[in-house]
Amino acid sequence: MRINNTPILETERLVLRRFTKDDIEAILHIYKDPEVNTFLPWHPIKTMEEAMALYEENYEQSYKKPRGYKYAVCLKSDNIPVGYVHVSTDDSYDLGYGLRREFWHSGIMREAAEAVVKQVKEDGFSYITATHDVRNHRSGELMKGLGMNYQYTYEEQWHPLENPITFRMYQLNFDNECIRRYDKYWIISKVHYIEDNLEGFPDVKRV
Repeated sequence: MRINNTPILETERLVLRRFTKDDIEAILHIYKDPEVNTFLPWHPIKTMEEAMALYEENYEQSYKKPRGYKYAVCLKSDNIPVGYVHVSTDDSYDLGYGLRREFWHSGIMREAAEAVVKQVKEDGFSYITATHDVRNHRSGELMKGLGMNYQYTYEEQWHPLENPITFRMYQLNFDNECIRRYDKYWIISKVHYIEDNLEGFPDVKRV
């Protein structure tokens, strides 16, 4: 697998790059909206100080590592971050994303995610996964739009949220291992199942 850390990517409308300390105000705008962050495992931030701490912990530290994919999603017109997209480098290779509300329904996040997925494939990843809260239907549609396939549903106590959350897990394999499935969440969750009414669910049902 090629060693890489957040290479700059460009699409028709976007530049995907590292966050910098100059982006703290933009980070605050992305992470402060309760609606944008409804289905994510943290509470919205409120101050520039919190935005700086988030940048230092989530982004600055990541950029010091030899490999990583944590992107600011910026419009080419002004190069100001309006969202983020990342792929983790642990064995889940989890795809995650967020976008300011005023840019929803514009195709921006799909455009950004497609570019990052293409990059990690070129860098030698065998697969990626992604999960979404079952109430967040738009996120599931994005995963399917990227070619990801539903694998299973599971329940997790996701700190700092108070109640267990039910997630759907999707996966995209880049090689010929069509039956490969990332089972970590299935194994550690006491509540897990496959929903038969979803398109793309596996033929083999596990309980």
